[in-house]
Amino acid sequence: MKVLIALMLVLLLAGCAPGAPEPIRSAPPEAPDLAEARADPDAHAGRTVRWGGVIAEVRNRSDHTELEVVARRLQVGGRPAERDDDSPGRFLARVPGFLDPAIHAPGRAITVVGTFEGLREQAVGDYRYTFPWVRVEVYHLWPEREPVPSYRRDPFYDPWYDPWYGPFPRYYRHPFYGPYW
Repeated sequence: MKVLIALMLVLLLAGCAPGAPEPIRSAPPEAPDLAEARADPDAHAGRTVRWGGVIAEVRNRSDHTELEVVARRLQVGGRPAERDDDSPGRFLARVPGFLDPAIHAPGRAITVVGTFEGLREQAVGDYRYTFPWVRVEVYHLWPEREPVPSYRRDPFYDPWYDPWYGPFPRYYRHPFYGPYW
């Protein structure tokens, strides 16, 4: 019986485990945001930052991978906002090693924690863009969100319509109702 209780306790506590690492979930103290780092790069160089957004491009080099990320504001747990048209810009994240471009595909949400190294100019199409860049220490690729299904509601509800029972046939709504034909 003690083993069963211990096993249940372990399973209960494992269900409370967070998905993202601690540096991703909490912002570093006095970390500059993207606009501050771009405005005064010399003052913020070498500081730890936590930025996130949506991957725009993945470039693999011989010893590292460079991610071009369209920045988005971060929510409480460190996940980039789903729909945020007010982006502060783009940044480059330099991750040591190889990242598979099929997994780290454009459009996936990512949050990085690392050292702000300064500004670097690269092309975005034909435009020369000045990127803030980060040497990444920790990153988290967020799982894609499943779309929530929306059910079409009948505009002509019967008098006993109950929205809690969903879009099911009327004789499946409640066990106390008999077949209704």
